[in-house]
Amino acid sequence: MRDDPRSDEQLIAAINAGDAAAFEALYRRYRDWVAGLALRFTGDHGLALDVLQETFMYLLQKRPALRLTARLTTFLYPAVKNLSIAARRKRNRHAPGEAGLGDLPAREGPPESAREELAAVFSTLPEAQREVLLMRFADDMAIEEIAAALGIPAGTVKSRLHNALKALRDDPRTREFFASE
Repeated sequence: MRDDPRSDEQLIAAINAGDAAAFEALYRRYRDWVAGLALRFTGDHGLALDVLQETFMYLLQKRPALRLTARLTTFLYPAVKNLSIAARRKRNRHAPGEAGLGDLPAREGPPESAREELAAVFSTLPEAQREVLLMRFADDMAIEEIAAALGIPAGTVKSRLHNALKALRDDPRTREFFASE
């Protein structure tokens, strides 16, 4: 089945009118993005798939009054984030021996690759700065889209982004990634 040529807005209008094929097209268009974002938040493939399903159920429940006033990723981001946090909490309640393992500091010793170096430095950033960096560079969202998705002023997004990039530039382990050519 080929990709549906309709825009997101047209697909949303069709979904509101009860068009199941439009919902399927929107799902195919965004499922990988939602699953990847959920995986970033949960750190667990199984939970990410659960969040994927819950996110599209959430979207479906919004019809027939769903209106798209920004990119669909801007609309979906808070839903994926909140559903992921809830799924992680639920998992941690049911598996107390695993709770908090993701919060342990990185092991001592030299990392095996530059990617691990970057990840180690990245993990030291405050969560708000990491989130904005990922939204900007991994999800390719504009400042205004990030602000809308997080419900914060664009100036706050810019400040978090600036501070995160400065921290990465200033850390000797990642300085080389920012060297001008």
